[in-house]
This record gives sequence, structure tokens and C-alpha cells, in this order.
Amino acid sequence: MKRGQLLFFCFSLFLVAKAKSQSSSYADTAAAYFEELRMNALQNKELWDYDIYAPVLLVNPRSREVFANYPDSLNVLQKEKRIYHGYLPRELNISNTSLHWNGKDWAMIMLPLPADRHRRLNLLSHELFHNAQRQLGFFPYNPENNHLDKKKGRIYLRLELQALVKAMHSSSRAGRKKHIQDAIIFRKYRHSIYPGSDSTEALIEINEGICEYTGMMMSQRNVQQQQANFENRIRQFVLGKSYLRSFAYETIPVYGWLLQQIKPGWNKEVNKNTNLTDFFIHSFGINLPARLSEKVAAISPGYNGAAITKQEELREEKTKQQIVFYTSKFINEPHLSLPLENMNMSFDYLSIFPLEDKGTVYPTIRVTDKWGILDVKDGALVSPDWKQITVGLPASITDSLIQGKGWTLELNKNYRLEKDKNGKGYKILKN
Repeated sequence: MKRGQLLFFCFSLFLVAKAKSQSSSYADTAAAYFEELRMNALQNKELWDYDIYAPVLLVNPRSREVFANYPDSLNVLQKEKRIYHGYLPRELNISNTSLHWNGKDWAMIMLPLPADRHRRLNLLSHELFHNAQRQLGFFPYNPENNHLDKKKGRIYLRLELQALVKAMHSSSRAGRKKHIQDAIIFRKYRHSIYPGSDSTEALIEINEGICEYTGMMMSQRNVQQQQANFENRIRQFVLGKSYLRSFAYETIPVYGWLLQQIKPGWNKEVNKNTNLTDFFIHSFGINLPARLSEKVAAISPGYNGAAITKQEELREEKTKQQIVFYTSKFINEPHLSLPLENMNMSFDYLSIFPLEDKGTVYPTIRVTDKWGILDVKDGALVSPDWKQITVGLPASITDSLIQGKGWTLELNKNYRLEKDKNGKGYKILKN
């Protein structure tokens, strides 16, 4: 064997050994994670009067290797000691989510899990609660909240969060209530600017906010750790690109944590129809001023209002440029449009961008549908009705693989690519 071949052979053996070692490591720790989660769910059963422990898939996103605490109905997963092990099919997208697969409802969480025990229990409990939602009378809703990408929407959300941080650190009951009231005032004023936003925010807060509250309450953090966690999360959140879906992860856990101290078990009074804003106003005993705008102007300086406004004005100018860029890329220039019929998606909800009435841009997204698998790393536009996804113009076309700048499409055999008659690009058709 030549020296180069020997080196390649040795390197290959190293990669195989490393992969086996990583798999073995995950297998060893998965059983411990499952037991930790089972015991924690049992200890926190009183939170909802319900044990949320359920089937879990821990997935290595690179190898698609999966470790589970329950068998699947089709025996894709093989039992190995105390866990079940196998590989997920390529048409199944990988993300932190809940899904129905092979006869069971699962909570899917990507590996590696956080090393910090509090963060790990928070994440796992959040995803497990998604599986418990239907049994507890909740239903998943994720409506658009595009107003939270607009200047005033972001300003008054940030002011609300600043008020909640001050409420957490207030040493007196009166001071705490004053800051909570200010937070609610900023919230109500935001809703008055964008009619209907109270309803759309409420729906996603019931879906994701209550899940995150559950995860936070089951994280086993003490009071000081909870305060530090909230403050750190809010600090990171306000620097994020998008608030559209992620805001509920920050608002409801803090309101809930503050309310739990004066009204234990409040969450059991909430159902799928609850408007959490109204619920908090009543539960905290908040009296709203007759003239919201005047009160907002008076209290904003106490929450760094001037600096926040300036930051959002600068961001708005950049947003206008992005709108022009994406409108040109996905609307005016030639492109490829694909129908969404039976799609499964995974995407980064922290970076999505609303393109006015044209839909939402997802900088990274993976979609599986009847026509195949679309993997996007450089932006795709999903229509407002979720019936179409658009990417840029193809640069390379074969029977089964189509590629463009920042995206690839693996096309199923019974589908083909065809030029649009209007000359604006391509579309997918079934043979």
C-alpha cells in the first residue's frame, strides 16, 4: 500500500471510529437524559395535574441518527438496552418540534442537548408540553404577527419587556405592580396601533408562550437563577433579527412567573380561547388609564424609550432596503415557484422576514413535499396562504437534481421542471 493510500485508509478508520464513538456516547447519555426527564415530569405533575412524559426522539442532525425512549409502531427503531435506536428517513425534517411519525406523537429535539441541566430540562419540557397540549385542551396556532417587524411594534414590545425586567427586580409589591401595569400599558398601546394584533399575539402566546412557561417552571431553577435567566434571554432577544414568532417565548414566561407568586396555579385557568392580556389585567388587578398615548409618553423615558426608538428608526431604514431586495429577487426577477400541497418544513424562526403582503422570507428552510426535497440556505419566499414557495432562478438542471444560488432541489421521478409561459422563470409540474 502506498503512503498516500495508507494515510487515507488510516484517516478513514479514524472517521469511522469517531462516528462510532460519538454514537456510543449519545447512546450512553440518552438513557440518562430520558430518566432525568421522566423523573422531572413526575415531580412536576402538579403544574398541570398531568404527567407530560411521552415519546421523545433525540436526533443527531448531521447523521440523522435517532435515540428514543419508546418503540415506533413500524419497528424502524431497534431496542438497545434501555433505549431505541435507528435513523430517520430523509423526507422527515429535523428540528425541535412535535410530530406524528410511525404511529406515535413524538417530541423531537436535536442533539447535542445543553450541558447545563436547567437549560436541558427547560428545552425538553417545552417540547414535551407541545405533545400534551391537545390532551389539555389546547390547539397549535401560529398566526402571522408581522406588526412586530414594524418600527412601533418593536418599540413597544421592547418597552414592555424592559418594564417586566424592572418588575422582576422590584423589592416592593407596589413597585412590582407599577412596573407590571406599565408593561401592560405598552402592550395595550401596541395593540391599539395595529388593530387585530391582540388576537394574533394571543394565539401564539397560548401555543408557544404557555409551552415556554411550562419549560421554565420545570427547569428546577431557583428564584435568583430564574431572574438571571429571564434577564439574559431578554437581552439576547432584543438584539435578534425577528420578533414575529419568538416574542411569546419571552413575554408569557415572565408574566407567568410574576403571577405564580401571588396566584399559584393560574395556568390551570387558561384554555385555548383565553386572551392572556385580558387575563393578566384581571389577575394582577391592573387599572388602565383613559388616554393610553399620554401615559405611554409619560412612562417611556423610565424604560430607556429614547434610545430604543433611535435604534428602531435606524433598523427601519435597513428594513426598507431589504424589502426592495427581496421584492426584486422573488417577485420581479425570474424565479422558480413550487406548490405546497403536503409539505413538512423546518426553519429558523429567529430570522424570518415579512415581505409586506407578498409573504414571508425564510433565510434558511428545508421543505419536503410530493415533488421532492428543497434545501435553502440563501432565502425563500413562502406565500401568505402557504400554498407556494419561491426561490431564485436555477443555475444547474438535471433530471433529479436542480441547483440555484443557495438552494438545491431533489426532484421526485414523477415531477418535471418547466419554463413559465410568461417568461418569469420556472415551475414544477407532475408528469
